Order: sequence, then structure tokens, then C-alpha cells
Amino acid sequence: MAHTIANKEKLLLRIKKIKGQLSSIEKALEDEKDCFKILQQISASRGAIHSLMSEVLDGHIKEHLGSHVSDKERDKEIENLTSLLKTYLR
Repeated sequence: MAHTIANKEKLLLRIKKIKGQLSSIEKALEDEKDCFKILQQISASRGAIHSLMSEVLDGHIKEHLGSHVSDKERDKEIENLTSLLKTYLR
């Protein structure tokens, strides 16, 4: 958890940007904007969410699967991550 605390401000800024992107999509739909522009906004939002996931996942792997973790804990974390990634990649 320390990796998210250490990067808290950076991660929260990313979330705020994602919220802005999603609001922009909502407004574009309400205003009946061109579908290509809406698709571009959806693509950008998806990329931002993937980037956020990647950053948090990187910190999680380093903190919870490092050499300082016991084999039992590591096995549990691997199982948790495998399950999470299966859900995320659906």
C-alpha cells in the first residue's frame, strides 16, 4: 500500500484528468457531437485508465512480489494478481 501513498498526489491528478475526459464524453453525447470525436475521447479515456492501472500495478508488483516477501505471501499475491488481470482483460 505504501506505493499508492507515496504517489498519492500523482495518482489523484490522473483520476481528476480521467474524470474530466469522461465528463467530456458525456457532454459530447448530450450535444450530439460527431461520432468520430466521441470515439477519440473514449480512446483517450481508455488509454488514461490503462496507464493508471499500469502505474499502480507496477508499484504493487514491486512491493508485494519482491524478494522481501515470503514464499507463502508471494504465492497468494500471484493468485490475486492472476485473478485481477483475468477480470481486467475481459
